[in-house]
Amino acid sequence: MISISPWLVLAGLGAFHGLNPAMGWLFAVALGLHRESRRTALLALIPIALGHMVSIGVVAMAVLTLGLVADQRSLETAAGMVLIGWAIFHATSGHNHRVRIGMKTGMMGLGVWSFLMATAHGAGLMLVPVLIPLCLSGSPASDLTAAGSLPIALSAIGVHMGAMLAVILVVTVCVYEWAGLSFLRRGWINFDLIWIAALTITGIVLIV
Repeated sequence: MISISPWLVLAGLGAFHGLNPAMGWLFAVALGLHRESRRTALLALIPIALGHMVSIGVVAMAVLTLGLVADQRSLETAAGMVLIGWAIFHATSGHNHRVRIGMKTGMMGLGVWSFLMATAHGAGLMLVPVLIPLCLSGSPASDLTAAGSLPIALSAIGVHMGAMLAVILVVTVCVYEWAGLSFLRRGWINFDLIWIAALTITGIVLIV
């Protein structure tokens, strides 16, 4: 019987991404306020979701492909090293490689920005510890073959994206209708520090 915990982790990561203004809702609200249109703010969620989905989808497919030629332990160790390396990069020089797309960009630009931002933050990498046991053959979760695990990987992406979109939708509506962007000047959680810590801890757990 497959444990529900990996799916809860996927949903939790999706909710965390949804709360992070760098993952999309800030752009959606800014674009809606600029055009004075709630509809625009809500429509902006579509390219944001597509860009994020493509980014994590690339990582998921890479995990499945590597699972054909590498055993689970080797893959976990490699993933852990990549996560720690990405955390170090993000902490030391990640701020120098921000995606340069203006707040007044169109829907196409927003989709490209979402893909690049999710990739730069290593959003897909954080799903690797969950995808490995869910999708690869010989894992504790199932006896699926690597090829047959594609539906599981797609379901994992769907759960993650569903949670992320739900949170982004709620935050976007609340900020657009009531709070406004001015509340960010009064203080906001430093998601970058939380993300760096999460990348590092997850990498260490995978290696150990």
